[in-house]
Amino acid sequence: MAKDTCEVYCYDEEKVTSLQKTINEEEIKNTSGIFKVLADPTRLKVAYALSVEEELCVCDVANIIQASTATASHHLRLLKKQGLAKQRREGKLVFYSLDDEHVRQLIDIAFTHQREEKNNG
Repeated sequence: MAKDTCEVYCYDEEKVTSLQKTINEEEIKNTSGIFKVLADPTRLKVAYALSVEEELCVCDVANIIQASTATASHHLRLLKKQGLAKQRREGKLVFYSLDDEHVRQLIDIAFTHQREEKNNG
């Protein structure tokens, strides 16, 4: 049976060294935080809803995820803390939207990839 391991320590040391120099550990940590936040199905549902609609009130998000406004607020705050969403107040109402087009693209690409995998699998 074939092994899934290399028999050499480093096949292309030049590539490895070059890549090691370009990897910024702080960027890796911050970027992985984005995926951690979106890994929660409820937060991904919220982010998806915000990618479809320009802006949603906390109470509307609560209805979409079938949860309390406190729970919706919690998920929205986490998205905001990670830089994925932003908020604006209008009296007692709080409206959320995605922070920028890059976030919308990230969500769109993830869903497009998943749909393609489903159709190819």
